Amino acid sequence: MRRILFLVLTCFQLNAFAQSNASISISNTDLVISRHIYGQFAEHLGRGIYDGFWVDKNLPVQKQDRIRLDVVNALKKIKIPNLRWPGGCFADEYHWRDGIGPRTQRPKMVNTNWGGVTEDNSFGTHEFLALCKLLGCEPYIAGNVGSGTVEEMSKWIEYLNSNSSSTIAQLRKQNGHSEPYKVSFWGVGNESWGCGGEMTANFYADQYRRYAAYARNYPGTPLKKIASGANSDDYNWTEVCMKNIPNHTMWGLSLHYYTLPTGNWNKKGSATSFSEKEYFNTMVNCLKMEELVTKHSAIMDKYDPNKKVALVVDEWGIWTDPEPNTNPGFLYQQNSLRDALIAATTLNIFNNHCDRVKMAELAQTVNVLQALILTDKTKMLLTPTYHIFDMYKVHQDAKYLAVKLQAPDYNVDGKSIPAVNVSASQDATGKIHISLVNLDLNKSVSVSTQLKQIQWAAVSGQILTSANITDINTFQQPSKLQIHNFTGAKKDGDNLSVTIPPKSVVMLELK
Repeated sequence: MRRILFLVLTCFQLNAFAQSNASISISNTDLVISRHIYGQFAEHLGRGIYDGFWVDKNLPVQKQDRIRLDVVNALKKIKIPNLRWPGGCFADEYHWRDGIGPRTQRPKMVNTNWGGVTEDNSFGTHEFLALCKLLGCEPYIAGNVGSGTVEEMSKWIEYLNSNSSSTIAQLRKQNGHSEPYKVSFWGVGNESWGCGGEMTANFYADQYRRYAAYARNYPGTPLKKIASGANSDDYNWTEVCMKNIPNHTMWGLSLHYYTLPTGNWNKKGSATSFSEKEYFNTMVNCLKMEELVTKHSAIMDKYDPNKKVALVVDEWGIWTDPEPNTNPGFLYQQNSLRDALIAATTLNIFNNHCDRVKMAELAQTVNVLQALILTDKTKMLLTPTYHIFDMYKVHQDAKYLAVKLQAPDYNVDGKSIPAVNVSASQDATGKIHISLVNLDLNKSVSVSTQLKQIQWAAVSGQILTSANITDINTFQQPSKLQIHNFTGAKKDGDNLSVTIPPKSVVMLELK
């Protein structure tokens, strides 16, 4: 018999008449918020790898080989579970043999996707896996389907995972790694509908079957193969892949969606200068992730009712115009409080769909798009988005608590969106964590929470907010936005009372 507990939230906006009710039900289900939802993405793009993770040997920062350790330590703190590499669009022009062996002998290439710069291949397979080992995370490798071959990907897997005496496994040993790396997560192409080959859904499904057939399991390393899935709301792509690819050959099917402030790829909008109306439109686009995940999941349910195939949102985040006076092909953008609210809202969506969303990767980790970390020579700063991942790490591998919410509206120019979004979980020690986001720039939200059959004695909290939605961390002021203790929650008998300030993210812990 299931034991169900209820936590009922009543929310209202101060100085407003809007009111809402919410409940969190706790039951003995097997639903867990996978830690892999909190994954990251590092592409050979701009200053993401070079000058980000992998720096000049003469740069006076602490490093191992050329891996920058202050970046590593910051990412270890937030417990990143996986790192996707080498792309992105770069993956489908990357040939892995160019990135092994003595670095001075590795061939150079032009990165035609991103800025036309010379790629010297000094950061290759072994360097990436050394980085993952330092981070304590699982590698997620995207294979080259666009310009590669079935044999090339098959041999890459053998190179990394086989402990045999084959020529390719011996080559790995000659290159300094005697034991197999045991890489489980493999993407079979990337954006095959676009930069990964301009394929149709039917053609890609056939290609996936070919590539997957030769992506072998080696002893101790069953592969988790991830098919290249849809762009945004291309529901036909998901339909065709789920219909034509046998479920047992896929661990996951990907989805890519970027929040564009304007909704226009040609003029996306500024990262640091925007009005309330522009902010509101950005949040409308951010919240579309709920619709996308719901509709793609419904299609997957038709062919996979037991939810064996994961929905893998392995590229997501806000994409703005590049910072002025930077290489437009490097996709370098600043990171404001707005971006933190986007990250928190999106992670709440993923948490609430953890029955199907088992993996996701923010684009990207360092110096590219919605980065967690920005660097400038010896300087490093943590962005507001980094602090969201720090706050939300408590949800990793925690028991999912279902939330039903009717939030008050946030209204701008006659349009409205829900002012509040939420997700909740219970960790292995029994602590309950509730993450609340108030998107309204002007009004606080008061939450009165009725707790039934939940034993708790105290509440504590953290908050991320700032005076202005456009506020950012800079190398001159790297700590302008950071996590602070939250004192706006209290125990009132058996009830929990919370007041969430405007434009803020609050994480509550009940114990």
